[in-house]
Amino acid sequence: MPLSDAIPALLVLADGTTYRGWSFGATGTAIGEVVFNTGMTGYQEVLTDPSYCGQIVIFTYPELGNTGVNSEDEESVRPQVRGAIARNICYQPSNWRSTQSLPDYLKQNQIPGIYGIDTRALTRKIRMSGAMNGGISTSILDEAELLEQVQAAPSMAGLNLVREVTTPTVYEWSDPTIPAWEFNLEAADNPKESFTVVALDFGVKRNILRRLASYGCQVIVVPADTTPEEILKYNPDGIFLSNGPGDPAAVTEGIETAKALLLSEKPIFGICMGHQILGHALGAETFKLKFGHRGLNQPAGLQKRIEITSQNHSFAIDPDSLPEAVVEISHLNLNDRTVAGVRHKSLPVFSVQYHPEASPGPHDADYLFEQFVETMRAARKAATAEVR
Repeated sequence: MPLSDAIPALLVLADGTTYRGWSFGATGTAIGEVVFNTGMTGYQEVLTDPSYCGQIVIFTYPELGNTGVNSEDEESVRPQVRGAIARNICYQPSNWRSTQSLPDYLKQNQIPGIYGIDTRALTRKIRMSGAMNGGISTSILDEAELLEQVQAAPSMAGLNLVREVTTPTVYEWSDPTIPAWEFNLEAADNPKESFTVVALDFGVKRNILRRLASYGCQVIVVPADTTPEEILKYNPDGIFLSNGPGDPAAVTEGIETAKALLLSEKPIFGICMGHQILGHALGAETFKLKFGHRGLNQPAGLQKRIEITSQNHSFAIDPDSLPEAVVEISHLNLNDRTVAGVRHKSLPVFSVQYHPEASPGPHDADYLFEQFVETMRAARKAATAEVR
């Protein structure tokens, strides 16, 4: 698009810092927490990941939209971000899978974006000062007026956004990763037992459900406010606690549900928000990170093995609050030594802070889905032995 046709846009941070650029996507005003993602690929998966609900995402890779968008790469039914920030935007994508340009896609879904600003300087600002609220607008170009709205917006700390992204109704999922994208051919070729998994939806990504299905799970996805009694009526082989947005400490219903589900002694696997909620259910506390972890190359591990992982979160479990008699740390984020995984010492219960399904990102941690299946298989064998 020639700059002569571009619509001016304004970005204002809560501390008064301003950036002027050009609009892409929808016009109007969007306010949310400004965070950055360092991934070089996968912008559509980022935009549609429910964990980004309430946030405006800076893409540090300087070119956005080169491959367009397509329906297969959506992680939910629509973009979940409040807004997008980029250095350069492509209006004429080139990719055989593309069905629409990124600006048209965001415009169709009423998501504003701003481009033409120094995203390196902005990212450095967020790293130094921490994630903060900000606003993008094409209709409010007065800095003081937009700043007033930004400063009136609620902080991410204490905010429960799960109710905005959870499914309103129960549904079943059985579609695995499609053969063309299946990277674990050995797992795909092996005959599988069928396991019933109830997934508590705090904002689940579609590719998490696909990976569970690829490992032989028939998944029943339920709303975040589903009671433990309703969950257990499905007689699941295992329970999955999904990713999601906002402050995990504010998701009190989910924490109480997880506490009750622990008493069932059924296998439980948590990812991201599910990991944090499980931590709370086990007696731990969480805290807000300065600028979070969002990218595709976060190293995680503990002893002898390192996984390069895809991560997206603002909060972490406080290691000093973990009850040592009950739970152990299984993984650390090797950049800052924050807790990246926990495991119960006596129950088949574990969780990780990162995304083993990747999408986008590396597949180093895909084995965790197989590990979940192994815990369900062992629990089924133990139950059968007791009946005999």
